[in-house]
Amino acid sequence: MPSWVQQGYDEYAKRLPRECELVLKEIPAGKRGKNSDIARITKEEGDRMIAALPQSTHIVTLDLAGKSWTTPELAQAMQRWLGNGQSVSLLIGGPEGLADEVRPLARESWSLSKLTFPHPLVRIVVAEQLYRAWSILHNHPYHR
Repeated sequence: MPSWVQQGYDEYAKRLPRECELVLKEIPAGKRGKNSDIARITKEEGDRMIAALPQSTHIVTLDLAGKSWTTPELAQAMQRWLGNGQSVSLLIGGPEGLADEVRPLARESWSLSKLTFPHPLVRIVVAEQLYRAWSILHNHPYHR
Protein backbone atom coordinates (compact mmCIF):
# COMPACT_ATOMS: atom_id res chain seq x y z
CA MET A 1 0.00 0.00 0.00
CA PRO A 2 1.16 3.53 -0.61
CA SER A 3 2.51 5.34 2.44
CA TRP A 4 -0.48 7.72 2.54
CA VAL A 5 -2.80 4.75 3.04
CA GLN A 6 -0.78 3.42 5.96
CA GLN A 7 -0.52 6.91 7.46
CA GLY A 8 -4.27 7.49 7.16
CA TYR A 9 -5.15 4.12 8.66
CA ASP A 10 -2.59 4.47 11.45
CA GLU A 11 -3.85 7.94 12.37
CA TYR A 12 -7.31 6.66 13.26
CA ALA A 13 -6.25 3.26 14.58
CA LYS A 14 -3.92 4.89 17.14
CA ARG A 15 -6.70 7.20 18.36
CA LEU A 16 -8.86 4.27 19.45
CA PRO A 17 -8.37 3.18 23.07
CA ARG A 18 -7.11 -0.25 24.05
CA GLU A 19 -10.61 -1.64 24.70
CA CYS A 20 -11.46 -0.82 21.09
CA GLU A 21 -8.13 -1.68 19.46
CA LEU A 22 -8.15 -1.88 15.68
CA VAL A 23 -5.92 -4.62 14.25
CA LEU A 24 -5.48 -5.02 10.50
CA LYS A 25 -4.95 -8.55 9.18
CA GLU A 26 -4.33 -8.24 5.49
CA ILE A 27 -5.07 -11.31 3.39
CA PRO A 28 -3.10 -11.15 0.16
CA ALA A 29 -5.29 -11.09 -2.92
CA GLY A 30 -4.77 -13.95 -5.34
CA LYS A 31 -2.80 -13.16 -8.44
CA ARG A 32 -5.06 -12.22 -11.32
CA GLY A 33 -4.11 -12.42 -14.96
CA LYS A 34 -5.72 -12.38 -18.35
CA ASN A 35 -7.05 -15.97 -18.15
CA SER A 36 -7.40 -16.32 -14.37
CA ASP A 37 -10.03 -18.54 -12.79
CA ILE A 38 -11.69 -15.75 -10.77
CA ALA A 39 -14.12 -18.11 -9.01
CA ARG A 40 -11.21 -20.25 -7.76
CA ILE A 41 -9.16 -17.21 -6.72
CA THR A 42 -12.10 -15.69 -4.83
CA LYS A 43 -12.80 -19.00 -3.06
CA GLU A 44 -9.12 -19.30 -2.04
CA GLU A 45 -9.19 -15.73 -0.71
CA GLY A 46 -12.30 -16.63 1.30
CA ASP A 47 -10.64 -19.76 2.68
CA ARG A 48 -7.61 -17.70 3.80
CA MET A 49 -9.95 -15.13 5.34
CA ILE A 50 -11.83 -17.80 7.30
CA ALA A 51 -8.56 -19.38 8.47
CA ALA A 52 -7.40 -16.00 9.82
CA LEU A 53 -10.50 -15.44 11.96
CA PRO A 54 -10.08 -15.61 15.73
CA GLN A 55 -12.18 -18.10 17.68
CA SER A 56 -15.68 -16.96 18.67
CA THR A 57 -15.55 -13.64 16.87
CA HIS A 58 -18.52 -11.52 15.86
CA ILE A 59 -18.25 -11.37 12.06
CA VAL A 60 -19.37 -8.30 10.14
CA THR A 61 -18.95 -8.31 6.39
CA LEU A 62 -18.47 -5.13 4.43
CA ASP A 63 -20.53 -5.73 1.36
CA LEU A 64 -22.45 -3.70 -1.20
CA ALA A 65 -25.55 -5.74 -0.30
CA GLY A 66 -25.13 -4.94 3.41
CA LYS A 67 -27.06 -2.45 5.51
CA SER A 68 -26.18 1.18 5.01
CA TRP A 69 -25.67 2.69 8.48
CA THR A 70 -25.60 6.31 9.52
CA THR A 71 -22.73 7.20 11.82
CA PRO A 72 -25.02 7.16 14.90
CA GLU A 73 -26.26 3.70 13.83
CA LEU A 74 -22.65 2.55 13.56
CA ALA A 75 -22.07 3.91 17.07
CA GLN A 76 -25.05 1.83 18.31
CA ALA A 77 -23.60 -1.24 16.58
CA MET A 78 -20.21 -0.54 18.18
CA GLN A 79 -21.86 -0.24 21.59
CA ARG A 80 -23.48 -3.65 21.03
CA TRP A 81 -20.17 -5.15 19.91
CA LEU A 82 -18.28 -3.78 22.90
CA GLY A 83 -21.04 -4.97 25.23
CA ASN A 84 -20.81 -8.53 23.88
CA GLY A 85 -17.25 -8.84 25.13
CA GLN A 86 -16.00 -10.75 22.10
CA SER A 87 -13.76 -9.66 19.28
CA VAL A 88 -15.30 -8.28 16.12
CA SER A 89 -13.95 -9.16 12.69
CA LEU A 90 -14.78 -6.81 9.84
CA LEU A 91 -14.32 -8.68 6.57
CA ILE A 92 -13.64 -6.86 3.32
CA GLY A 93 -13.52 -8.92 0.14
CA GLY A 94 -11.07 -8.75 -2.72
CA PRO A 95 -11.64 -7.06 -6.09
CA GLU A 96 -14.59 -9.35 -6.88
CA GLY A 97 -16.05 -9.08 -3.39
CA LEU A 98 -16.48 -11.69 -0.68
CA ALA A 99 -16.35 -15.41 -1.33
CA ASP A 100 -19.67 -17.23 -1.11
CA GLU A 101 -18.31 -19.27 1.84
CA VAL A 102 -17.72 -16.10 3.90
CA ARG A 103 -21.13 -14.39 3.69
CA PRO A 104 -23.11 -16.98 5.73
CA LEU A 105 -20.65 -16.61 8.64
CA ALA A 106 -21.60 -12.97 9.16
CA ARG A 107 -23.95 -11.86 11.91
CA GLU A 108 -24.21 -8.46 10.26
CA SER A 109 -23.37 -6.98 6.89
CA TRP A 110 -22.43 -3.31 6.50
CA SER A 111 -22.42 -1.32 3.27
CA LEU A 112 -20.21 1.75 3.31
CA SER A 113 -21.91 3.14 0.23
CA LYS A 114 -23.47 2.22 -3.06
CA LEU A 115 -20.35 3.68 -4.60
CA THR A 116 -17.35 1.48 -5.35
CA PHE A 117 -14.24 2.52 -3.42
CA PRO A 118 -10.64 1.49 -4.02
CA HIS A 119 -9.46 -0.96 -1.36
CA PRO A 120 -6.76 1.36 0.00
CA LEU A 121 -9.37 4.02 0.67
CA VAL A 122 -11.80 1.57 2.31
CA ARG A 123 -9.39 0.76 5.15
CA ILE A 124 -9.00 4.46 5.93
CA VAL A 125 -12.75 5.16 5.77
CA VAL A 126 -13.52 2.18 8.02
CA ALA A 127 -10.88 3.21 10.57
CA GLU A 128 -12.12 6.81 10.56
CA GLN A 129 -15.77 5.80 10.90
CA LEU A 130 -14.99 3.46 13.78
CA TYR A 131 -13.12 6.27 15.54
CA ARG A 132 -16.03 8.64 14.85
CA ALA A 133 -18.51 6.08 16.27
CA TRP A 134 -16.33 5.66 19.35
CA SER A 135 -16.19 9.46 19.76
CA ILE A 136 -20.01 9.61 19.72
CA LEU A 137 -20.24 6.94 22.42
CA HIS A 138 -17.80 8.85 24.63
CA ASN A 139 -19.04 12.40 23.96
CA HIS A 140 -15.68 13.23 22.41
CA PRO A 141 -15.68 16.48 20.42
CA TYR A 142 -14.27 14.83 17.25
CA HIS A 143 -17.73 14.01 15.93
CA ARG A 144 -18.96 17.59 16.02
